[in-house]
Amino acid sequence: MRSIAICGLVLAAAVALVVSGTAPARPASGSRVTVYASGLNNPRGLIFGPDRMLYVAEGGIGGTQAMSASDCPQVPEPIGPYGGGFTSRIARIAPGGARVFVADTLPSSQTSAASGALVSGVAALAFVGNRLYGVEAGAGCSHGLGHTANTVFRVNRDGTTADVANLSAFAATHPVAQPEDEDFEPDETWYSLVDVAGALYAVGPNHGELDRVLPSTGAISRVVDISASQGHIVPTALAYDRGSFYVGNLGTFPVKPGSSVILKVTPSGQVSKWASGLSTVLGLAFDRKHRLYALESMTAPGFPGPNELHTGKIVRIGPNGSQTTVATGFSFPTGMTMGPDNALYVSNFGFGGPPGAGQILRVTLPA
Repeated sequence: MRSIAICGLVLAAAVALVVSGTAPARPASGSRVTVYASGLNNPRGLIFGPDRMLYVAEGGIGGTQAMSASDCPQVPEPIGPYGGGFTSRIARIAPGGARVFVADTLPSSQTSAASGALVSGVAALAFVGNRLYGVEAGAGCSHGLGHTANTVFRVNRDGTTADVANLSAFAATHPVAQPEDEDFEPDETWYSLVDVAGALYAVGPNHGELDRVLPSTGAISRVVDISASQGHIVPTALAYDRGSFYVGNLGTFPVKPGSSVILKVTPSGQVSKWASGLSTVLGLAFDRKHRLYALESMTAPGFPGPNELHTGKIVRIGPNGSQTTVATGFSFPTGMTMGPDNALYVSNFGFGGPPGAGQILRVTLPA
């Protein structure tokens, strides 16, 4: 039982053929879904900057560079061995869909061909003041790219990047309590990144950890080992509101609808279950009224494939745990953010498709 491109899975090759005929999501009553941008390569985390422009992490298309067990520990078969390249990038997207790449040629890697050649690269973005930071998921020797590491990095104004913290090294020296040996990524496959009061917080889904990074010094510390209390649940999505973190999980495959949860985590690392009955959560966002929206990537039972096309949805969760479906019909969405216009923006076709299949969809929320 494996997790997704972030941690590996067997995905039917037919998905790529079906995805080539991309179409917007089919919205639920009371919401309107439109295409904000298209032509992206495996879009993941996204965020609006101080300039009110949308910044999107594109995972890229992997590459052909490879390493071996004699070089470093490798990801177990059938997910490994990985192939890597430098095809990930960060795009700034203006209204109307025009793109400018603010950083390019970043590490990107894909799982073995037998497991669908699923791609990871830059996974998520965050702003600390006017400074843009990213977290890398596709780098490291175990991902086919020697002399690289998964890091939190800063994007400079000239398009260059500077590593701030080496997450690969931290993961290697700070093991979690309950790693899954048959589904293990030595360099981790980081997924979410948020800024809280000038510190950055990253989620590692494969190991099951929430870590804190200080951009000023690069110091890394563990907030909580989620695996210690929850096991291998593959935590992915991260949001922060009114003093607490909220963490959604993908789960393992095959998909079991309703088996995912949202955990509430205090800054001191206390974990409690906040919501349940969800499926494959890959995005979380709060609105101005502190209501939480969860992005469910796949909601049909079984393994990812053509049966999961158009099954993704957005659910609003009330303070009492009630769930209201806001929009449906997404296909393999991977990230979500709240815009300054109080609309949600979603990375659609974020994995499994051919180059250029990725979209950003704008979801106008009901009153």
